[in-house]
Amino acid sequence: MLAILLFLRGALSLSWPRPPLRAAVRGWPSKFRSGWILYVALALFSGGCIPGTADARRQTFTWQQIRDHFEATNPTLLADKLNVDESKAQQITAFLRPNPTFTLSTDGTQLRPYQGEWQPLRGTSISPNISYLHERQHKRELRVESAKKGTLIAESSHADLDRTLLFNLRSAFVSILQAKAVLQLAKDNLAYYDHVLDISRNRFNAGDIAQIDLDRLELQRVQYESDLQAAEESLEDAKIQLLTLLNDRTPIDQFDVIGTYDFTDQLLPRDEFRKIAVDTRPDLKAAIEAIDKAETDHKLAIANGSTDPTFAVWWTHNPSFNNPFDEDTLGLSVSIPLRIFDRNQGEKLRTQLEITRSEKLRDASEASVLSDVDSSYATVESDLVLLRPYKAKYLQQSVRVRDTILFSYQHGGASLLDFLNVQAEYRSVQLNYVNLIGSYLTAAAQLNMAVGREVVP
Repeated sequence: MLAILLFLRGALSLSWPRPPLRAAVRGWPSKFRSGWILYVALALFSGGCIPGTADARRQTFTWQQIRDHFEATNPTLLADKLNVDESKAQQITAFLRPNPTFTLSTDGTQLRPYQGEWQPLRGTSISPNISYLHERQHKRELRVESAKKGTLIAESSHADLDRTLLFNLRSAFVSILQAKAVLQLAKDNLAYYDHVLDISRNRFNAGDIAQIDLDRLELQRVQYESDLQAAEESLEDAKIQLLTLLNDRTPIDQFDVIGTYDFTDQLLPRDEFRKIAVDTRPDLKAAIEAIDKAETDHKLAIANGSTDPTFAVWWTHNPSFNNPFDEDTLGLSVSIPLRIFDRNQGEKLRTQLEITRSEKLRDASEASVLSDVDSSYATVESDLVLLRPYKAKYLQQSVRVRDTILFSYQHGGASLLDFLNVQAEYRSVQLNYVNLIGSYLTAAAQLNMAVGREVVP
């Protein structure tokens, strides 16, 4: 800070690009000059006189940065991730053993006098009892296995939600790139048309064209102004949508993305994408894992139909037995439920049917996966069929025709209507090409979602 102040003072006293202003400042009282120098220094630090300060504050993100930020901040994705943690917590519950039961009982307390004697606590016996349910047929291990497979399903479901939300994120990202391309095209068209207007005004001043022709040219400018305003609004809407998905409160003018806005002409065969999708799609994995879990649940239902004995042991003090030496005694018992009516028949049948149901859902999920791949692949192919001639022929042709007609119009070889028509055709071709690239990039994102991972950049 001190160095900047000294530099400013030296610059003021030694050299100044505008001598009258330097003389005027030197004529000020010293306290005003010092205050002026401080004001300039503060202005420099605050960025008030530095051009492009707003651009310096702007944050520009690539697709990978947007994706990482999304997975770290999106509330829907974070809330769903808690389902995975809850499923892991259920594994702890499934692995727990049955708790032993402690019972404390007393007996032999005298309630009323008998033959003139009443000693209520003399014959009281105290009996603590501990019992434990012993689970057979590996019930606990099967519960743990079922809980683990439930966690695998929760993880695959979370990955499937991430896949779906990433498509929404990618679409919003592409929308910004498309809006920026349309905005740049609108600016270029307006600048080009303003150049044409400048030339036409010079021709009018020289008496080369009539007032009505100049008026018609100037009236056409409103279309390019409308295009520019609409493009700016579309860009703001696209940024708002992306910031909402990111759960970000960054001001719109300080947020931007960067990426390649073009198409890839090469595309793998359809069968390659189908194979990748079958191996990768998380919803198909969840359907396959549901079959494994249903089979484990069926085994658990069979195990739950078996009998579990309860073992108990107790100790008794001061019993009222015939043996005068049995003041402390030990007792054992085994309790075995007689499963005559309830042998878990309904749960066994339900879990058996659940296996068949899960297999049918797996088949339906696989058919849906292949259908998604075929549909999105056809959309990408269709966009490529349209994009190839635009890039190879129509773009250059529209520029050549526009420039030729403009030259002819300026030299009296073409009418004003011819120029306005060809200018509209040029605008339409260029805008269609930009929108087709956006359609292709969205279709590519759809194909990536259908496959389950990014296969088309």
